[in-house]
Amino acid sequence: MGRGGQPKDRTDGPERKCIATGEVQPKFGLIRFAVSPEGQIVPDVLEKLPGRGIWVSATRNALEKAMTKGLFSRAAKQAVHVPPDLIEMVESQLASRVVNLISLMRKGGQAVSGYERVKDWLAKEEAEVLIQAHDGSERGKSKLSTPYGGSWIGWLSADELGQAFGRQSTIHAALGAGGLCERVVEEAARLKGLRVSDGDKPRRKGS
Repeated sequence: MGRGGQPKDRTDGPERKCIATGEVQPKFGLIRFAVSPEGQIVPDVLEKLPGRGIWVSATRNALEKAMTKGLFSRAAKQAVHVPPDLIEMVESQLASRVVNLISLMRKGGQAVSGYERVKDWLAKEEAEVLIQAHDGSERGKSKLSTPYGGSWIGWLSADELGQAFGRQSTIHAALGAGGLCERVVEEAARLKGLRVSDGDKPRRKGS
């Protein structure tokens, strides 16, 4: 895994074609959509809804293109209704997914929060991923460094990160190596595509 939350050198696994870019890539870099019985496009972040999936790259630009160019109807081979807030729906589902996975790691003793505990894990090289809330103090965040060979996630809010640890808000967290760690990084990378443009700070949810 690498800085920025991107899974490093990950080329295995099933591939799908993005209807917006035409690129074929591993599924973890795309969002699956399905058509409801009412003919509405619905995001399927967990990839469990029935029917033929429609895949779009996990970036705001790709989703906007799919929505405005009628690409969902073309892929579904039928007229479909695309909710105007589809991107916000996807973002909300992805954020919840990341928070839930971090919470599971916390319950399994594979995640800690708070500046001192995170600093301790980093010093002992027990941390695989450093997570810092995008709305936290830049000065405070600059005092902690990404684990060597690990990943950094910086586009969750303090409130969202706090939910994972049963607190009102959290600025710093760290994940240890484990079965869910790579899944957190993959899901966070998809969320990054909706919240962060190159060279920009993460968007605030709802903005």
